[in-house]
Amino acid sequence: MSTDTLLSFEESLEKFDPAMGLEVHVELNTNTKMFCGCPAVFGGEPNSQVCPTCLGLPGAMPVVNAKAVESAMRIGLALNCEIAEWCRFARKNYFYPDMPKNFQTSQYDEPIAFEGYLDVELEGGEIVRVDIERAHMEEDTGKSLHVGGATGRIHGADHSLVDYNRAGIPLIEIVTKPIMGSREKAPEIAKAYVAQLRELIVALGVSDARMDQGSIRADVNLSLAPVGTGSLGTRTETKNVNSLRSVERAVRYEMQRHAAILDGGGSILQETRHWHEDTGVTTSGRPKSDADDYRYFPEPDLVPVAPSREWVEELKQTLPELPREKRARMQREWGFSDLEMRDTVGAGALGLVEETIAAGAAPQSARKWWLSEMARRANDSGQEIAELGVTPADVAAVQALVDAGSLNDKLARQVFDGLIAGEGTPAEIVAARGLEIVSDDGALGAAVDKAIEANPDVADKIRDGKVAAAGALIGAVMKEMRGQADAGRVRELIIEKLT
Repeated sequence: MSTDTLLSFEESLEKFDPAMGLEVHVELNTNTKMFCGCPAVFGGEPNSQVCPTCLGLPGAMPVVNAKAVESAMRIGLALNCEIAEWCRFARKNYFYPDMPKNFQTSQYDEPIAFEGYLDVELEGGEIVRVDIERAHMEEDTGKSLHVGGATGRIHGADHSLVDYNRAGIPLIEIVTKPIMGSREKAPEIAKAYVAQLRELIVALGVSDARMDQGSIRADVNLSLAPVGTGSLGTRTETKNVNSLRSVERAVRYEMQRHAAILDGGGSILQETRHWHEDTGVTTSGRPKSDADDYRYFPEPDLVPVAPSREWVEELKQTLPELPREKRARMQREWGFSDLEMRDTVGAGALGLVEETIAAGAAPQSARKWWLSEMARRANDSGQEIAELGVTPADVAAVQALVDAGSLNDKLARQVFDGLIAGEGTPAEIVAARGLEIVSDDGALGAAVDKAIEANPDVADKIRDGKVAAAGALIGAVMKEMRGQADAGRVRELIIEKLT
């Protein structure tokens, strides 16, 4: 448990300006690893997806995965980067148990993509441009499992095991330039940047970008400097933050921790930090090395990568409609206000609403069900909205029944109960639960007569021309018929009988 002293967020900003840099590692969804033919899939028995090359055995020679190079260029183009005409790999030397070769094959001073940007939209609609320094190719490391101890970290563990299945998986590391002047918006900008970068990666189809499986991971670099100086302080790097909420929280926590140390006359240790999701704190990892400490030198076993300009132009033509452009188009087509669109995106329901509309529902109806009924249920159950077990096709089918007059909104909610409980299709649930609206004049007429007889004073008001009083009788009929009466037809019958 951390015992860090924290300054309040507000007081931190009174005294210091934050500077951020974000490094996002994306595992590509190629069939094979970066430099060998081993399968690049998640899971598998430990050390079952390895070969002499990814284990770094003597005499094994690497070969570059062409699909990974193509994916790297597509990411670079989508981030408005320049694509290098000639670049090469380098050896990044450091010893760690999950590095079987004792070096990582990466790119150093010659990345495949550089000098780009991503325009990030904040919740209030403000656009912030995040400048991209580079996007370079490298390979992932293996995975250490520390056994024993209370934290799952190496400190206090009885022993460690290493699974090399992940060693050699193709990675793209996307590095921003320092983000200055963000002030109190720094945590929000960090979260929005990673969220929208992840959205872009998914749209490109180069990775599933699942933070829960580590196929996209963010490192948060942060430093503080006295207000108004415009300088950079000593940074820390919080490693492998694996949720959007955690990115935001890690930035806020480190801002407060740095501020407390600096305000007390101390100095910041340049180091890596571990983020703890359960407690919302960071703890010290290891002193952070500078580039010189890694003793980079060109990889002698790999030829340089020199993509032709024709290939780059061909790839540029294959880029899909980018997420921000797509959102703007959908908002126009659907007639959503800026607030409605932001709420839809913020709820994680944009794709669900899009699919529901594609299945036949009107845009406002699709939005209504996902952002009210489904969002409430997800919140109550502590689930993501997409994990409820209700599909866009289900929602469209329920809305079709409402549009046809077979259900009202109240009955539709009972259909959603049945869908979540796994009782079948919407039509099957309506039939099994007997939910369909009653429009038969005989049954409705009897219920109307009963309501009139039980409420003579209301009936007299309607006879006297106060038609608005019919609402009370409609309510009585709906109660009598358990909400399954056609309210419009009930009103017509009441007026016919009393006027």
